[in-house]
Amino acid sequence: MESWNTYYISHITTAEEAVKRIKSGDRVVIQHACGEPTFLVNAMVANAEAYRDVEIVHMVAMGQAAYAQPGMERYFRHNALFVGGSTRAAVAEGRGDFTPCFFSEVPGLFQSALPVDVALITVTPPDENGKCSLGVSVDYTMAAVKCAKTVIAQVNADMPYTYGDAAVDVTEIDCFVPHDAPIIPLAPPKIGPVEEAIGRNVASLIQDGDTLQLGIGAIPDAVLKFLKDKKDLGIHSEMFSDGVVELAQAGVITNQKKTLHPGKYVVTFLMGTQRLYDFVDHNPDVFLAPVDYVNDPFVIAQNDNLVSINSCVQVDLMGQVASESIGPRQISGTGGQVDFIRGAARSKGGRSIIAMPSTVKGKASKIVPLLDAGAAVTTCRCDVDYVVTEYGAAHLKGHTLRQRAKALIEIAHPDFRDELKEEYVRRFHSSL
Repeated sequence: MESWNTYYISHITTAEEAVKRIKSGDRVVIQHACGEPTFLVNAMVANAEAYRDVEIVHMVAMGQAAYAQPGMERYFRHNALFVGGSTRAAVAEGRGDFTPCFFSEVPGLFQSALPVDVALITVTPPDENGKCSLGVSVDYTMAAVKCAKTVIAQVNADMPYTYGDAAVDVTEIDCFVPHDAPIIPLAPPKIGPVEEAIGRNVASLIQDGDTLQLGIGAIPDAVLKFLKDKKDLGIHSEMFSDGVVELAQAGVITNQKKTLHPGKYVVTFLMGTQRLYDFVDHNPDVFLAPVDYVNDPFVIAQNDNLVSINSCVQVDLMGQVASESIGPRQISGTGGQVDFIRGAARSKGGRSIIAMPSTVKGKASKIVPLLDAGAAVTTCRCDVDYVVTEYGAAHLKGHTLRQRAKALIEIAHPDFRDELKEEYVRRFHSSL
Protein backbone atom coordinates (compact mmCIF):
# COMPACT_ATOMS: atom_id res chain seq x y z
CA MET A 1 0.00 0.00 0.00
CA GLU A 2 1.34 3.42 -0.97
CA SER A 3 2.58 5.32 2.06
CA TRP A 4 1.18 8.76 2.73
CA ASN A 5 4.63 10.27 2.26
CA THR A 6 4.99 8.79 -1.21
CA TYR A 7 1.55 10.14 -2.12
CA TYR A 8 2.40 13.55 -0.72
CA ILE A 9 5.71 13.92 -2.54
CA SER A 10 4.27 12.71 -5.84
CA HIS A 11 1.51 15.34 -5.69
CA ILE A 12 3.70 18.37 -5.02
CA THR A 13 3.58 20.93 -7.81
CA THR A 14 3.89 24.64 -8.50
CA ALA A 15 1.09 27.14 -8.06
CA GLU A 16 1.17 27.88 -11.79
CA GLU A 17 0.62 24.22 -12.63
CA ALA A 18 -1.94 23.64 -9.89
CA VAL A 19 -4.33 26.42 -10.98
CA LYS A 20 -4.42 24.93 -14.47
CA ARG A 21 -6.73 22.35 -12.88
CA ILE A 22 -9.37 25.11 -12.74
CA LYS A 23 -11.54 25.14 -15.85
CA SER A 24 -13.93 27.71 -17.32
CA GLY A 25 -17.32 27.53 -15.68
CA ASP A 26 -15.98 25.95 -12.49
CA ARG A 27 -17.17 26.92 -9.03
CA VAL A 28 -14.10 27.61 -6.88
CA VAL A 29 -14.42 27.81 -3.09
CA ILE A 30 -11.67 29.71 -1.28
CA GLN A 31 -10.81 29.02 2.35
CA HIS A 32 -12.32 31.49 4.77
CA ALA A 33 -10.90 34.72 6.20
CA CYS A 34 -7.33 34.55 7.56
CA GLY A 35 -6.97 31.01 6.24
CA GLU A 36 -7.05 32.25 2.65
CA PRO A 37 -4.31 30.66 0.47
CA THR A 38 -3.17 33.98 -1.00
CA PHE A 39 -0.32 32.42 -2.99
CA LEU A 40 -2.79 30.16 -4.84
CA VAL A 41 -5.35 32.95 -5.30
CA ASN A 42 -2.68 35.19 -6.82
CA ALA A 43 -1.65 32.40 -9.19
CA MET A 44 -5.26 31.89 -10.23
CA VAL A 45 -5.70 35.60 -10.96
CA ALA A 46 -2.43 35.64 -12.93
CA ASN A 47 -3.87 32.82 -15.06
CA ALA A 48 -7.15 34.68 -15.68
CA GLU A 49 -6.81 34.70 -19.47
CA ALA A 50 -7.24 30.92 -19.44
CA TYR A 51 -10.68 31.15 -17.80
CA ARG A 52 -14.18 32.26 -18.62
CA ASP A 53 -16.99 32.56 -16.07
CA VAL A 54 -15.24 31.00 -13.09
CA GLU A 55 -17.44 31.47 -10.01
CA ILE A 56 -15.52 32.38 -6.84
CA VAL A 57 -17.37 31.49 -3.62
CA HIS A 58 -16.37 32.36 -0.05
CA MET A 59 -17.40 34.34 3.00
CA VAL A 60 -15.08 37.03 4.41
CA ALA A 61 -12.12 37.71 2.11
CA MET A 62 -9.05 38.99 3.93
CA GLY A 63 -6.87 39.06 0.82
CA GLN A 64 -6.95 41.55 -2.04
CA ALA A 65 -9.76 39.80 -3.94
CA ALA A 66 -8.27 40.88 -7.29
CA TYR A 67 -10.73 38.58 -9.07
CA ALA A 68 -13.52 40.94 -7.94
CA GLN A 69 -11.92 44.10 -9.29
CA PRO A 70 -13.21 46.01 -12.36
CA GLY A 71 -12.07 44.43 -15.61
CA MET A 72 -12.13 40.86 -14.29
CA GLU A 73 -15.79 40.19 -15.13
CA ARG A 74 -14.97 38.16 -18.23
CA TYR A 75 -12.93 35.69 -16.21
CA PHE A 76 -14.44 35.60 -12.73
CA ARG A 77 -17.70 36.32 -10.97
CA HIS A 78 -17.71 36.47 -7.20
CA ASN A 79 -20.59 34.89 -5.29
CA ALA A 80 -20.34 36.21 -1.73
CA LEU A 81 -21.83 34.29 1.17
CA PHE A 82 -20.74 37.25 3.34
CA VAL A 83 -19.68 40.55 1.83
CA GLY A 84 -16.33 41.88 3.04
CA GLY A 85 -14.42 45.10 2.50
CA SER A 86 -12.55 43.90 -0.57
CA THR A 87 -15.66 42.50 -2.28
CA ARG A 88 -18.32 45.05 -1.28
CA ALA A 89 -17.92 47.22 -4.39
CA ALA A 90 -18.20 44.24 -6.75
CA VAL A 91 -21.56 43.25 -5.26
CA ALA A 92 -22.81 46.85 -5.10
CA GLU A 93 -21.85 47.51 -8.73
CA GLY A 94 -23.33 44.31 -10.13
CA ARG A 95 -20.00 42.60 -10.85
CA GLY A 96 -20.64 40.11 -8.06
CA ASP A 97 -23.53 38.40 -6.34
CA PHE A 98 -24.63 37.77 -2.77
CA THR A 99 -26.27 34.58 -1.55
CA PRO A 100 -28.19 34.93 1.74
CA CYS A 101 -27.50 32.07 4.13
CA PHE A 102 -26.93 31.12 7.74
CA PHE A 103 -23.26 30.33 8.40
CA SER A 104 -24.23 26.95 9.88
CA GLU A 105 -25.90 25.92 6.63
CA VAL A 106 -23.03 26.67 4.22
CA PRO A 107 -21.62 23.10 4.32
CA GLY A 108 -25.06 21.82 3.35
CA LEU A 109 -25.16 24.21 0.40
CA PHE A 110 -21.94 22.66 -0.91
CA GLN A 111 -23.75 19.32 -0.91
CA SER A 112 -26.82 20.67 -2.70
CA ALA A 113 -27.35 24.08 -4.31
CA LEU A 114 -23.66 25.00 -4.64
CA PRO A 115 -21.68 21.90 -5.66
CA VAL A 116 -17.92 22.53 -5.51
CA ASP A 117 -15.58 21.95 -8.44
CA VAL A 118 -12.34 23.22 -6.90
CA ALA A 119 -11.34 24.07 -3.32
CA LEU A 120 -8.35 26.34 -2.71
CA ILE A 121 -7.12 25.87 0.85
CA THR A 122 -4.16 26.41 3.20
CA VAL A 123 -2.87 23.54 5.33
CA THR A 124 0.01 22.81 7.66
CA PRO A 125 2.71 20.41 6.54
CA PRO A 126 1.57 16.84 7.21
CA ASP A 127 2.25 15.32 10.63
CA GLU A 128 3.75 11.89 11.22
CA ASN A 129 0.40 10.28 10.38
CA GLY A 130 -0.06 12.07 7.08
CA LYS A 131 -2.61 14.51 8.48
CA CYS A 132 -2.62 18.20 7.61
CA SER A 133 -4.46 20.71 9.76
CA LEU A 134 -6.74 23.37 8.29
CA GLY A 135 -5.38 25.65 10.98
CA VAL A 136 -7.34 28.84 11.57
CA SER A 137 -10.27 28.03 9.26
CA VAL A 138 -12.25 24.81 9.50
CA ASP A 139 -15.76 26.36 9.20
CA TYR A 140 -17.05 25.65 5.66
CA THR A 141 -13.53 24.75 4.46
CA MET A 142 -13.78 21.16 5.66
CA ALA A 143 -17.02 20.70 3.72
CA ALA A 144 -15.39 22.23 0.62
CA VAL A 145 -12.58 19.67 0.89
CA LYS A 146 -15.05 16.80 1.26
CA CYS A 147 -17.27 17.98 -1.61
CA ALA A 148 -14.79 19.32 -4.19
CA LYS A 149 -13.82 17.39 -7.28
CA THR A 150 -10.32 18.89 -7.00
CA VAL A 151 -8.57 20.14 -3.84
CA ILE A 152 -5.50 22.37 -4.21
CA ALA A 153 -3.59 23.15 -1.01
CA GLN A 154 -0.96 25.72 -0.19
CA VAL A 155 1.26 23.98 2.36
CA ASN A 156 2.31 26.70 4.78
CA ALA A 157 4.55 26.00 7.77
CA ASP A 158 3.39 29.30 9.30
CA MET A 159 -0.16 27.98 9.63
CA PRO A 160 -0.92 27.01 13.25
CA TYR A 161 -1.60 23.30 13.73
CA THR A 162 -5.01 23.14 15.40
CA TYR A 163 -6.88 20.19 16.88
CA GLY A 164 -10.49 19.08 17.22
CA ASP A 165 -11.96 18.17 13.85
CA ALA A 166 -9.45 20.12 11.79
CA ALA A 167 -7.40 17.34 10.19
CA VAL A 168 -7.38 16.45 6.50
CA ASP A 169 -5.61 13.32 5.24
CA VAL A 170 -3.08 13.98 2.50
CA THR A 171 -4.97 11.58 0.22
CA GLU A 172 -7.94 13.98 0.26
CA ILE A 173 -5.81 16.62 -1.49
CA ASP A 174 -4.95 16.54 -5.19
CA CYS A 175 -2.18 19.14 -5.43
CA PHE A 176 0.28 20.40 -2.83
CA VAL A 177 1.99 23.75 -3.35
CA PRO A 178 4.62 24.40 -0.65
CA HIS A 179 4.84 28.11 0.14
CA ASP A 180 5.46 29.58 3.57
CA ALA A 181 4.04 33.02 4.35
CA PRO A 182 2.72 34.78 7.47
CA ILE A 183 -0.95 34.05 8.15
CA ILE A 184 -3.09 37.09 7.37
CA PRO A 185 -3.37 39.15 10.56
CA LEU A 186 -6.39 40.98 11.90
CA ALA A 187 -5.17 44.10 13.66
CA PRO A 188 -6.70 44.88 17.06
CA PRO A 189 -9.53 47.42 16.73
CA LYS A 190 -9.44 50.87 18.28
CA ILE A 191 -11.59 51.04 21.39
CA GLY A 192 -12.94 54.50 22.15
CA PRO A 193 -15.06 55.81 25.03
CA VAL A 194 -18.33 54.77 23.34
CA GLU A 195 -17.14 51.19 22.88
CA GLU A 196 -15.86 51.15 26.47
CA ALA A 197 -19.29 52.22 27.76
CA ILE A 198 -20.97 49.52 25.67
CA GLY A 199 -18.46 46.96 26.90
CA ARG A 200 -19.17 47.90 30.51
CA ASN A 201 -22.94 47.59 29.98
CA VAL A 202 -22.64 44.21 28.26
CA ALA A 203 -20.26 42.93 30.94
CA SER A 204 -22.91 43.70 33.57
CA LEU A 205 -25.09 41.00 31.96
CA ILE A 206 -22.35 38.34 32.16
CA GLN A 207 -21.99 36.14 35.21
CA ASP A 208 -19.25 33.87 36.56
CA GLY A 209 -19.24 30.54 34.73
CA ASP A 210 -21.00 31.80 31.57
CA THR A 211 -19.95 30.49 28.16
CA LEU A 212 -19.47 33.26 25.59
CA GLN A 213 -19.92 33.72 21.88
CA LEU A 214 -18.17 36.82 20.58
CA GLY A 215 -18.10 38.47 17.19
CA ILE A 216 -15.40 40.57 15.54
CA GLY A 217 -14.49 44.16 16.25
CA ALA A 218 -14.18 46.89 18.84
CA ILE A 219 -17.32 46.04 20.82
CA PRO A 220 -16.49 42.37 21.56
CA ASP A 221 -12.96 43.40 22.48
CA ALA A 222 -14.34 46.16 24.72
CA VAL A 223 -16.58 43.61 26.45
CA LEU A 224 -13.57 41.42 27.19
CA LYS A 225 -11.82 44.43 28.73
CA PHE A 226 -14.49 44.57 31.44
CA LEU A 227 -14.55 40.87 32.28
CA LYS A 228 -11.29 40.75 34.23
CA ASP A 229 -13.10 40.34 37.54
CA LYS A 230 -15.17 37.36 36.32
CA LYS A 231 -14.37 33.73 37.04
CA ASP A 232 -14.42 30.50 35.04
CA LEU A 233 -15.77 31.87 31.78
CA GLY A 234 -15.92 29.59 28.76
CA ILE A 235 -15.80 29.95 24.99
CA HIS A 236 -18.13 28.38 22.42
CA SER A 237 -18.02 30.83 19.54
CA GLU A 238 -17.75 30.86 15.80
CA MET A 239 -14.44 32.71 16.29
CA PHE A 240 -12.28 34.50 18.80
CA SER A 241 -9.36 36.90 18.64
CA ASP A 242 -6.52 38.27 20.80
CA GLY A 243 -8.77 39.54 23.60
CA VAL A 244 -9.64 35.98 24.57
CA VAL A 245 -5.94 35.08 24.79
CA GLU A 246 -5.38 37.88 27.28
CA LEU A 247 -8.22 36.67 29.54
CA ALA A 248 -7.12 33.06 29.18
CA GLN A 249 -3.61 33.90 30.29
CA ALA A 250 -5.06 35.91 33.19
CA GLY A 251 -7.02 32.87 34.37
CA VAL A 252 -10.44 34.45 33.71
CA ILE A 253 -11.36 32.07 30.88
CA THR A 254 -10.90 28.48 32.04
CA ASN A 255 -13.74 26.63 30.25
CA GLN A 256 -14.11 24.53 33.40
CA LYS A 257 -17.80 25.30 33.94
CA LYS A 258 -18.85 24.39 30.42
CA THR A 259 -21.47 21.69 30.06
CA LEU A 260 -20.33 20.83 26.51
CA HIS A 261 -16.64 20.20 25.81
CA PRO A 262 -15.50 21.28 29.30
CA GLY A 263 -11.95 22.59 29.29
CA LYS A 264 -12.06 23.41 25.57
CA TYR A 265 -12.21 26.63 23.56
CA VAL A 266 -14.69 25.62 20.84
CA VAL A 267 -14.56 27.65 17.61
CA THR A 268 -14.88 27.20 13.87
CA PHE A 269 -12.37 29.85 12.72
CA LEU A 270 -9.84 32.30 14.15
CA MET A 271 -8.73 35.83 13.28
CA GLY A 272 -6.07 37.86 15.06
CA THR A 273 -2.40 38.71 15.39
CA GLN A 274 0.59 36.42 15.73
CA ARG A 275 -0.11 36.33 19.48
CA LEU A 276 -3.36 34.47 18.78
CA TYR A 277 -1.78 32.16 16.22
CA ASP A 278 0.99 31.24 18.66
CA PHE A 279 -1.59 30.57 21.39
CA VAL A 280 -3.62 28.12 19.30
CA ASP A 281 -0.69 26.33 17.62
CA HIS A 282 -0.54 22.73 18.91
CA ASN A 283 -2.81 23.75 21.81
CA PRO A 284 -4.90 20.72 22.78
CA ASP A 285 -7.37 22.94 24.65
CA VAL A 286 -8.43 24.70 21.43
CA PHE A 287 -11.06 22.67 19.56
CA LEU A 288 -11.84 23.68 15.98
CA ALA A 289 -14.72 21.98 14.19
CA PRO A 290 -16.86 22.55 11.08
CA VAL A 291 -19.44 25.31 11.26
CA ASP A 292 -22.40 22.96 10.84
CA TYR A 293 -21.41 21.59 14.26
CA VAL A 294 -20.13 24.67 16.13
CA ASN A 295 -22.95 26.95 14.94
CA ASP A 296 -25.77 24.42 15.07
CA PRO A 297 -28.31 26.01 17.45
CA PHE A 298 -29.04 22.62 19.00
CA VAL A 299 -25.32 22.08 19.72
CA ILE A 300 -24.94 25.63 21.03
CA ALA A 301 -27.89 25.04 23.38
CA GLN A 302 -26.04 22.19 25.08
CA ASN A 303 -23.92 24.88 26.73
CA ASP A 304 -25.72 26.08 29.85
CA ASN A 305 -25.56 29.85 30.42
CA LEU A 306 -24.54 30.58 26.83
CA VAL A 307 -24.26 34.33 26.22
CA SER A 308 -24.28 35.44 22.60
CA ILE A 309 -22.88 38.91 21.81
CA ASN A 310 -23.34 40.40 18.34
CA SER A 311 -23.70 43.80 16.70
CA CYS A 312 -25.89 45.39 14.06
CA VAL A 313 -26.61 48.35 11.79
CA GLN A 314 -30.08 49.33 13.04
CA VAL A 315 -32.82 48.30 15.45
CA ASP A 316 -36.37 49.53 14.96
CA LEU A 317 -38.86 50.26 17.73
CA MET A 318 -40.38 46.78 17.38
CA GLY A 319 -36.99 45.17 18.00
CA GLN A 320 -36.27 44.08 14.44
CA VAL A 321 -32.52 43.94 13.82
CA ALA A 322 -30.76 44.79 10.55
CA SER A 323 -27.15 43.63 10.73
CA GLU A 324 -26.04 43.15 7.14
CA SER A 325 -27.41 45.87 4.88
CA ILE A 326 -27.90 49.60 4.71
CA GLY A 327 -31.23 49.81 2.95
CA PRO A 328 -30.92 47.34 0.05
CA ARG A 329 -27.11 47.71 -0.12
CA GLN A 330 -25.49 44.54 1.18
CA ILE A 331 -22.48 45.33 3.39
CA SER A 332 -21.83 42.04 5.19
CA GLY A 333 -23.96 38.94 5.76
CA THR A 334 -26.09 36.98 8.19
CA GLY A 335 -23.08 35.01 9.38
CA GLY A 336 -23.66 33.21 12.66
CA GLN A 337 -25.73 35.84 14.43
CA VAL A 338 -29.06 34.03 14.17
CA ASP A 339 -27.46 30.63 14.80
CA PHE A 340 -26.17 31.81 18.16
CA ILE A 341 -29.17 33.89 19.16
CA ARG A 342 -31.41 30.86 18.66
CA GLY A 343 -28.91 28.58 20.38
CA ALA A 344 -28.73 30.95 23.35
CA ALA A 345 -32.54 30.99 23.55
CA ARG A 346 -32.52 27.19 23.98
CA SER A 347 -29.61 27.23 26.44
CA LYS A 348 -30.46 26.76 30.12
CA GLY A 349 -29.80 30.23 31.56
CA GLY A 350 -28.81 31.53 28.12
CA ARG A 351 -28.98 35.16 26.98
CA SER A 352 -28.39 36.92 23.68
CA ILE A 353 -27.19 40.50 23.31
CA ILE A 354 -27.21 42.87 20.36
CA ALA A 355 -24.63 45.54 21.20
CA MET A 356 -24.10 48.70 19.18
CA PRO A 357 -23.26 52.41 19.44
CA SER A 358 -26.41 54.51 19.70
CA THR A 359 -25.47 56.51 16.59
CA VAL A 360 -23.60 56.29 13.31
CA LYS A 361 -20.66 58.58 14.13
CA GLY A 362 -23.05 60.95 15.91
CA LYS A 363 -24.94 61.73 12.69
CA ALA A 364 -27.90 59.35 12.78
CA SER A 365 -29.59 57.16 15.35
CA LYS A 366 -29.18 53.41 15.12
CA ILE A 367 -32.47 53.03 17.00
CA VAL A 368 -35.06 54.05 14.44
CA PRO A 369 -38.86 54.12 14.06
CA LEU A 370 -38.58 51.97 10.94
CA LEU A 371 -35.64 50.20 9.35
CA ASP A 372 -34.30 51.86 6.22
CA ALA A 373 -36.38 51.01 3.15
CA GLY A 374 -35.14 47.78 1.64
CA ALA A 375 -33.06 46.74 4.64
CA ALA A 376 -32.88 43.01 5.34
CA VAL A 377 -34.14 41.89 8.74
CA THR A 378 -31.31 39.70 10.03
CA THR A 379 -32.74 38.85 13.44
CA CYS A 380 -36.50 38.97 13.80
CA ARG A 381 -38.21 40.68 16.69
CA CYS A 382 -39.29 37.37 18.23
CA ASP A 383 -35.66 36.29 18.56
CA VAL A 384 -34.16 39.45 20.07
CA ASP A 385 -33.40 39.32 23.79
CA TYR A 386 -31.25 42.28 24.93
CA VAL A 387 -30.20 45.39 23.03
CA VAL A 388 -27.29 47.34 24.53
CA THR A 389 -25.86 50.79 23.71
CA GLU A 390 -23.54 53.08 25.63
CA TYR A 391 -26.67 54.36 27.43
CA GLY A 392 -27.77 51.06 28.90
CA ALA A 393 -29.50 47.74 28.21
CA ALA A 394 -33.05 47.16 26.95
CA HIS A 395 -34.61 43.76 27.60
CA LEU A 396 -37.09 43.01 24.81
CA LYS A 397 -37.95 39.30 25.02
CA GLY A 398 -41.38 38.75 26.55
CA HIS A 399 -42.28 42.42 26.36
CA THR A 400 -45.05 44.13 24.38
CA LEU A 401 -44.40 46.38 21.41
CA ARG A 402 -45.14 49.38 23.59
CA GLN A 403 -42.76 48.22 26.32
CA ARG A 404 -40.06 47.47 23.76
CA ALA A 405 -40.33 50.89 22.17
CA LYS A 406 -40.10 52.60 25.56
CA ALA A 407 -37.04 50.55 26.59
CA LEU A 408 -35.27 51.24 23.29
CA ILE A 409 -35.94 54.97 23.46
CA GLU A 410 -34.35 55.02 26.92
CA ILE A 411 -31.05 53.70 25.52
CA ALA A 412 -31.09 55.82 22.34
CA HIS A 413 -28.79 58.82 22.02
CA PRO A 414 -30.35 61.85 23.79
CA ASP A 415 -30.16 63.91 20.58
CA PHE A 416 -32.65 61.57 18.90
CA ARG A 417 -34.98 60.65 21.72
CA ASP A 418 -37.52 63.42 21.06
CA GLU A 419 -38.26 62.25 17.52
CA LEU A 420 -38.49 58.66 18.73
CA LYS A 421 -40.90 59.75 21.43
CA GLU A 422 -43.03 61.49 18.79
CA GLU A 423 -43.21 58.21 16.87
CA TYR A 424 -44.12 56.41 20.09
CA VAL A 425 -47.05 58.78 20.66
CA ARG A 426 -48.27 58.35 17.06
CA ARG A 427 -47.98 54.59 17.19
CA PHE A 428 -49.34 53.82 20.64
CA HIS A 429 -51.70 56.78 21.15
CA SER A 430 -50.20 57.58 24.54
CA SER A 431 -47.35 59.61 25.95
CA LEU A 432 -44.26 58.16 27.59
